Amino acid sequence: MAKSKRKDGLLKGARVYLSGPMDFVASRVVEKKLGWRNRVGQFLQQMGVTVFDPWFKPDVRGLHEYGREDVKTGERIRKQWTYQSGRSGAMARARCARQFWETLHIDLRMVDTSDFSISYCPTNIYSVGTPHEIITATIQHKPVLFVSPPIVFPTLHELREHLQNDPEGTELLQILEREIPIKENPSGIPHLWYVPLVGGENFFDGFGFAPYRRRFGWHADIMIDHHEKQFPPKRPLLPFIESLNDRLPKKWDSKLNRFVTDDDWLLWDFHTQKIHGKHVASARK
Repeated sequence: MAKSKRKDGLLKGARVYLSGPMDFVASRVVEKKLGWRNRVGQFLQQMGVTVFDPWFKPDVRGLHEYGREDVKTGERIRKQWTYQSGRSGAMARARCARQFWETLHIDLRMVDTSDFSISYCPTNIYSVGTPHEIITATIQHKPVLFVSPPIVFPTLHELREHLQNDPEGTELLQILEREIPIKENPSGIPHLWYVPLVGGENFFDGFGFAPYRRRFGWHADIMIDHHEKQFPPKRPLLPFIESLNDRLPKKWDSKLNRFVTDDDWLLWDFHTQKIHGKHVASARK
């Protein structure tokens, strides 16, 4: 049996939160339907993992539709925003905060409930919730597997070449690059603030979907497929997760100058009969 299909490995019963930009992506509709979370979630579920996906939040008992988020949620809330002073402005901003609080609350609760997180953080997409989730997990000493792919803009280079004989167009393009700004990151280097937060051994430059597409039936091409074909990941995430199902990873100790046990990996074993602390019902007898 292929490793990724094993349900008796270390990850059986583990809970994972899938963190990453949802708001400033190219298309929220495409991201929800064909985004990376769909594939990674399927990959993990075949190992017996409970996957928390913010696109498909779990039901909350007694609170119908609490924190539900669709592709137009942010758009609807932003339309109510204003910088107007006084009572009406304060009420509008408070309404925005109240409406989005449910989303923030339930997403962070999913981080709380998870054993570890997977975060997709391309450096060209603005994101606020993702850093919040990463910091929350780190404070709780939970591992964060961080994917930072190479970022290039081939169309930008083609446009520069196209405008070589157009001084005015070239100048406008240069102004646009400064205004946005457009910054390439061909090596996929994460923002350095993340490095001490996440830990050096938990960074990956891609998912490595290609070897698994036939096995999992991922026939539809998505943008990440084209990107990883052009930039094959040197350190892909999915093979790492396969190995994680068999043995826990180690971390680098700069003082000892060697790999040591990483005790952030606390994966509960609720299947043994020898530990009774989990049997809450017995305490009520």
